[in-house]
Amino acid sequence: MIYRFLSWSFKKRVQRGLRAEVKSKAARQEPIRLIIGGAQCFPYVGEPGTAYAGWLCTDISTLDALDPNDWRRIFPPASLSTILAEHVIEHWTKDQFRSFLGIVREFLLPGGVVRIAVPDGLHPSAEYIESVRPGGTGPGADDHKVLYNYRTLDQVVRQAGFAGTLLEYFDEQAQFRRTSWNVDDGLIQRSELHDSRNKESPLAYTSLIMDCTLPRQPNSEQTW
Repeated sequence: MIYRFLSWSFKKRVQRGLRAEVKSKAARQEPIRLIIGGAQCFPYVGEPGTAYAGWLCTDISTLDALDPNDWRRIFPPASLSTILAEHVIEHWTKDQFRSFLGIVREFLLPGGVVRIAVPDGLHPSAEYIESVRPGGTGPGADDHKVLYNYRTLDQVVRQAGFAGTLLEYFDEQAQFRRTSWNVDDGLIQRSELHDSRNKESPLAYTSLIMDCTLPRQPNSEQTW
């Protein structure tokens, strides 16, 4: 009981700090960029000189990304320019992912982007697949719910009314595909150029990376 009270007290304190930072950035007309499910910055704002300088940083203890009320305690509608989710989505079911995309529509600016990275289900390495599959041998894989490939991820994203732009992925012919992307729009550490494992063995560890853009105009093809 005491632990639950302390956890809730910590969450409320951090959310107050995040809310104040949001108001301050809005007053300065600065873009508001958010990391979910990450520990890249502590306590909640990225330090200057780092890859996440100025980003707001949350994890499950400070923002439940599947709870719209948690979002509303921190962010006004249409306030976020970018949301970064690196190796978070695979811990949700497809229905939970759809719910998340529905929630963030309220808080993204028109044209705002959710940058997503997940394990790549078409990676040609059997060792990689065994590590990242649901129930696999890698860190956190016991909690993985879905192993996406570029087609299945794109399908969910487009059904939710977002435009998907693939940045890195393997295709069915085991060919690695990459479109140039800007780290200032959200560094994905588990990527071709930024994962240290790829220095000795190129493409040893990559992710399926996609930018999901909220259209500036309503999408009449959106399905729920």
